[in-house]
Amino acid sequence: MKRNWGTKLKTALLASAVTLFAFSLICYPKQSLEASIRGLNMWWEVVFPSLLPFFIVSELLISFGVVNFLGVLLEPLMRPLFRVPGVGGFAWAMGMASGYPSGAKLTARLYQEKQLSTIEAERLASFTNSSNPLFIFGAVSAGFFNNPHLGLVLAVSHYLGNISVGLIMRFHGIRKEKGRPKRSPRPFSFPYALRTLHKTRLKNEQPLGKLLGDAVRSSVQTLLMIGGFIILFSVVNKLLYMMHLTEQLAPLLRQLLRLTQLPEQLDIPVFSGLFEITLGSQMISQTEEAMLLEKAVATSFILAFGGFSVQAQVASILAEANIRFQPFFVARLMHGVFAASFTYLLWKPLYVRTATGEPGSIPAFLPAVPGGAWDEGWRLLQQYGPLVTLLFLCLYIWLTAKAANGTRGRL
Repeated sequence: MKRNWGTKLKTALLASAVTLFAFSLICYPKQSLEASIRGLNMWWEVVFPSLLPFFIVSELLISFGVVNFLGVLLEPLMRPLFRVPGVGGFAWAMGMASGYPSGAKLTARLYQEKQLSTIEAERLASFTNSSNPLFIFGAVSAGFFNNPHLGLVLAVSHYLGNISVGLIMRFHGIRKEKGRPKRSPRPFSFPYALRTLHKTRLKNEQPLGKLLGDAVRSSVQTLLMIGGFIILFSVVNKLLYMMHLTEQLAPLLRQLLRLTQLPEQLDIPVFSGLFEITLGSQMISQTEEAMLLEKAVATSFILAFGGFSVQAQVASILAEANIRFQPFFVARLMHGVFAASFTYLLWKPLYVRTATGEPGSIPAFLPAVPGGAWDEGWRLLQQYGPLVTLLFLCLYIWLTAKAANGTRGRL
């Protein structure tokens, strides 16, 4: 009876939320359109062209057996540290390089290939999703804060936090694994890795053109889904602000800011960042009442948390592979706390000494400079990203039409 009552309550809440969302769209059409365009521009200019190459290459590397090859080599490292197979090292590296939600997509792909157990997939997804360096250095540091030196402390804190989450999540699901035979790490063996690579390639007898076409179609489909979530949460964030719900809910966050000794003026920016990290980072950078260290700590937290927009993308990807989302959400909370703490602890050695030019802090090639590589990369991405997006969308339409015609021909 209680279960039936709970199900009805959930139905009523979901129906009410969707009805309120539809009503707010009618009340604020102009603001909703502006928010949609803002989310579309972010996807069109940055997200699609930056993630697409990583997605396509990842699909091909899995098909050709390169991931299995790396898995054998990385097994002695990944199994003792994180209790995941060596192939997790590939998902970890690609997730850090390409950003959200690449780690979840690769984890789901490896799980579907039966290279991960359910518990191992949950562990791997928890620490392989992170923001990419281009966004941290180019958009946040150089773009929003106009301070390229800030990127180093944000990036180091972000990735150290991810490693810390991985070391903690290695204990996830230990009870469920009791009674199962333990798999000890295979010793490092380059010849065995080469044999594994060859066997995997032989299993996949599809021609190169078919593999490439499938990789493009799968990647574009995933990115279209990601674009939908970005636009949706951009609109939701704007509507919450227009309906003054942000101002009503922000005081709850204000209490947590007091506990962490952060200024109360960061409540609305951080609340916005909980939904969408780009808008949140920009609003935090424009908060004049907070010191730079306080703004860096808050930004580090929301970059690690990922925002509900990113989490919805990950939830959709994991759901398709029947991987639970709850461990990922808990890991994002831990990652936020770790990243913010590392930012505070590393502020003096990685920012103060670097920005003031004190000797003996870090190598001279690490400090970012205005107009540096990351800033230039971000500028080029925004300039030529739409062209890349348009070309691959046309290619996706052509490949889909060709596959549909081939299916009709066989029928």
